[in-house]
Amino acid sequence: MTQARATGIGFGAVILWALLALLTVKSAPTPPLLLNTLCFAIGGSCGLVWMLWTGGLSRLRAVPLRVYLFGTLGLFGYHALYFSALRLAPAAEAGLIAYLWPLLIVVMSGLLPGERVRPGHLLGALIGFAGAALIIAGDSGGLSAGHLPGYALALICALTWSSYSVLSRYVGAAPTETVAIFCIGSAALSLPLHLMFEQTIWPPSLTAWVATILLGLGPVGFAFFIWDIGMKKGDIQLLGAASYAAPLLSTLVLILAGTAAFSPQLSVAAVLITGGAAIAARASFRSPD
Repeated sequence: MTQARATGIGFGAVILWALLALLTVKSAPTPPLLLNTLCFAIGGSCGLVWMLWTGGLSRLRAVPLRVYLFGTLGLFGYHALYFSALRLAPAAEAGLIAYLWPLLIVVMSGLLPGERVRPGHLLGALIGFAGAALIIAGDSGGLSAGHLPGYALALICALTWSSYSVLSRYVGAAPTETVAIFCIGSAALSLPLHLMFEQTIWPPSLTAWVATILLGLGPVGFAFFIWDIGMKKGDIQLLGAASYAAPLLSTLVLILAGTAAFSPQLSVAAVLITGGAAIAARASFRSPD
């Protein structure tokens, strides 16, 4: 598989994550950890069925236990930290801090063997972050000292996902099929925490069940399989910078669905995010010095 094709496949995850907000809204009022359990169980089960169909299950036997622990803790840790941060701090501010992960991916990718972070990668990621900030922060009143625990968890959340994404390159020999086990493991960890800390509220309608199933199939399922391909075989810096398209696309989806209103800052954000991705792409496609 060429690097360009793997990068395109990885960007498919960003497109799927654009549906995360809308489907999460439609799945209400199911509590976060129960939703986590259901979605990861759906995504992992579909992955197992796919492996049984294609014979990929045999490729899991030689995978070391540490790889399964790494992947499970990465997926589960990110979501547990994200949900907790949004409970302890306003969603806009916590979400913005959590969305430092694409920029951190670009920065941290320079530690990988054979990778080089060019100034254009950093500039593109910073511009993309500015665009995402316009969308996520919105009319936020700014950071508040009273919400520092939530902000801290959001920062750890960003570090967790960026570290998981970059370190995936170090376990590149592990087949993408392992993501199914990561999902099953994340569901298994989410369930007892749900039983301890949340009231069980199942999706109350057909719409909520459909949204939950679609979450498990797409943004909290298939997306992780193709993101794994992008991180292991694609242009990691370009994918990091281009990931800021997710909040832009997510907002556009909400507008089309009638659950959000268009604002002038969205146009500015679109220019910034597109421009940042273009700058990062130009840096990636430059010939070596």
